Amino acid sequence: MTIQIALIDAFADRVFSGNPAGVCLLTHHQEDAWMQAVAAELGASETAFLVPVAGGWHLRWFTPTAEVELCGHATLASAHYLWNRNQVDDEPLRFFTLSGELTARRTSDGWIELDFPATPPEPATPPGALLDGLGIDGVVAVYKSRNDYFVEVSDPALVRELRPDMDRLRSIPSARGVAVTSVGEGLFDFVLRFFAPNVGVDEDPVTGSVHCALGPYWAERLEKNDLLARQLSAREGTVRVGVRGDRVLLAGQAITVLEGALVGEAGDPVPRVAAPLA
Repeated sequence: MTIQIALIDAFADRVFSGNPAGVCLLTHHQEDAWMQAVAAELGASETAFLVPVAGGWHLRWFTPTAEVELCGHATLASAHYLWNRNQVDDEPLRFFTLSGELTARRTSDGWIELDFPATPPEPATPPGALLDGLGIDGVVAVYKSRNDYFVEVSDPALVRELRPDMDRLRSIPSARGVAVTSVGEGLFDFVLRFFAPNVGVDEDPVTGSVHCALGPYWAERLEKNDLLARQLSAREGTVRVGVRGDRVLLAGQAITVLEGALVGEAGDPVPRVAAPLA
């Protein structure tokens, strides 16, 4: 079995920035355990698995340890891969996912824009492990969406300098991850970092899906629906966010880093070596 696969930096303006995503192009559905094993082997924060279906593509996302319901950067990477490998010329691309139908289109300036569901957060009482695990002062507010906690702090420097205790964050129940955010600086309306140790990703470099909550949150706070966000991980990345009622438009750039093939079935034995290696 030979399966096309690529590693693509998403929400990136240069190689080795943004968030790397695996993209695996399949001809038919594979077993969950096989996809999970591939994602663990690649080690990217998410790997996307694409299967052609009527009207578009069936799309699933796996971290190295778990399947997730929504992933922005691996969807961006998937659209980039399909268009740049000349697999399709459809526009918009349609993806059928655990979060419903998602679309991607190319903008006039060469970015890729995703149409995702808005998931505005609600005020929440933080569990003890949340603020203890972050270990920060200057907390303005704590919110929670279906999957994540959101902590607003008073200064971008607090976001950049954060050194959380992953074991404490991992102990938080009923949470995929934790976003720490503040009003932005310079060109950026807001900044953030995102931690998801519960799904095998201590810090996600650039997280598209979390902007489905932060977009509506900052749109209300700043009284504007078109925003520019910067994720302040070591790799950093930029996301354009447009809040449109119950939808959020997420735009970014992507760059292919590696292309190749997966060879062999799960569980295939290692070939015998004819002679000892020197």
